[in-house]
Amino acid sequence: MSELAKRIVILYPEEGNREMNKEDKRLCMLDLLPIPFLLIGLPLIGIKFAGRSLAQYTEFPPLARYVEHAGFSWPVFIGLTLFVMAIVAPFFIRTIRWGISHPSCSLPTRAHPFPPFGYLGFIFGTAAWILAWHRFQWFTPFQQFTFTPLWICYILVINALTFRRTGQCMMTSRPGFFLSLFAASAVFWWFFEYLNRFVQNWYYIGIGDLSPFQYFIFATLPFSTVLPAVLGTFELLQSVSGLGDGLEDFLHIEVKSSKTVAWLILAVSCAGLAGIGVWPDILFPLLWISPIAIIASMQTILGQETVFSPIRKGNWQRICLLALSTLICGIFWEMWNFHSAAKWIYAVPFVNRFHFFEMPILGYAGYLPFGIECAIIGDIIVNSSGRDIRRRDDAKQC
Repeated sequence: MSELAKRIVILYPEEGNREMNKEDKRLCMLDLLPIPFLLIGLPLIGIKFAGRSLAQYTEFPPLARYVEHAGFSWPVFIGLTLFVMAIVAPFFIRTIRWGISHPSCSLPTRAHPFPPFGYLGFIFGTAAWILAWHRFQWFTPFQQFTFTPLWICYILVINALTFRRTGQCMMTSRPGFFLSLFAASAVFWWFFEYLNRFVQNWYYIGIGDLSPFQYFIFATLPFSTVLPAVLGTFELLQSVSGLGDGLEDFLHIEVKSSKTVAWLILAVSCAGLAGIGVWPDILFPLLWISPIAIIASMQTILGQETVFSPIRKGNWQRICLLALSTLICGIFWEMWNFHSAAKWIYAVPFVNRFHFFEMPILGYAGYLPFGIECAIIGDIIVNSSGRDIRRRDDAKQC
């Protein structure tokens, strides 16, 4: 194994030296079983208590627009911009200062050959991009189905780049895990499509002629590429020497009475998720935040490790690289969506202005917590597999 490969932190590190056998892992999964019922049931309960009909929330395909959003607001836009900058700026400044004061050492590694599947991904991805953005008459019947090939090719290329840098990648070294991500990803994103029914922050055009069965099939295919793309991008970023250095020992956050705080977060998150359909203009950010908060708080209550556990020791590297991974994927998602025949359009209250592609610029902040949610699903897949995956050596002294 090359020195550069040793720098990659495994996607799903275990904390400490505690080992879990298969029975322990099954118990953990059983402990988390109430979570899907909370995430699915709470918005419906909120709608029911508000006295609204559930029929419009179960339309399939979802074509009707029934949420009237508030218009653009300068005070809200400025306030949210400052809020996002206040969160991101300390990590950005820390990384820049660390890079200046600690120049990365160049590791004496041999570049591995770029694998054939990477060339295939690049060639077919370029062709898919041309077909997606140009309206060739002969291709019209297939025009709305170009998104999946684009992302399959992206996944091939991103894994090939990782292989070239390290001699291994998710596709070649963990094929079972890699393939399982596609199935999990489809379910994962259908859940967010479900939550979007209550806030309607995005809607699709160019799908009106699809039957419910056709819509399910042709939507599931691109949905299945979300996790492989994000976690593959994260694996590549992990291989970049110096990226994220300085964040392994940054802000230490140790919460006293953590279970009490977790119960409070769980209660507030559940209440917020129940209210997203009642007050969609105010609570729409909880579509991305509440699932993380509910899962992490329940794991804390049950005494399990969470995706946030490393920050007790000040290690923010994984969280920040996950956020960067989804931001990178988000730019590709929005770019390829921009000129597609079948596409999504955003309807976000208060901040729906200054678009970068179809997405309002502040909407990209939603990609930051989304990376953490992708990692949570990856953790669950690993734990349910019964495998003992350990942390690899992630640093080499210069």
